[in-house]
Amino acid sequence: MEHAGKNFPEPTIETEAYWEGCRNRELLIQQCNQCGKSQFYPRMMCTDCMSRNVHWVKATGKGKVKTYTIIHRAISKAYSKEAPYVVAIIELREGPCLMSNIVGCNPRDVNVGQEVEVTFQDWSERITIPMFTPIERD
Repeated sequence: MEHAGKNFPEPTIETEAYWEGCRNRELLIQQCNQCGKSQFYPRMMCTDCMSRNVHWVKATGKGKVKTYTIIHRAISKAYSKEAPYVVAIIELREGPCLMSNIVGCNPRDVNVGQEVEVTFQDWSERITIPMFTPIERD
């Protein structure tokens, strides 16, 4: 199996809807019904106003690279085929940031401020991982 030995996330009560969205090729984030603020990572309450009245919304899946690093030495043999690879903080158009990989390009071509969009990789029947690819400008 291509992803054997990798660190698989373990869905929890707070994150199960997120992982289900990923399996359906949808990037979901939480939004507060009280103040309207969007947030990621999933939590039981709004980090802005502390309301427990949060719900899931489909994000555009687009954002910008806020910061990144190029990993040349993989953390384990399971990741060695991908090295060098990019780990980045992506600022989504909706505001929240998330950590992911930038794929589908030469790692040296990634830059801060670069526009990216989500893509998904199936790691198992249960886990689909969101990653990002550069948006080509005309």
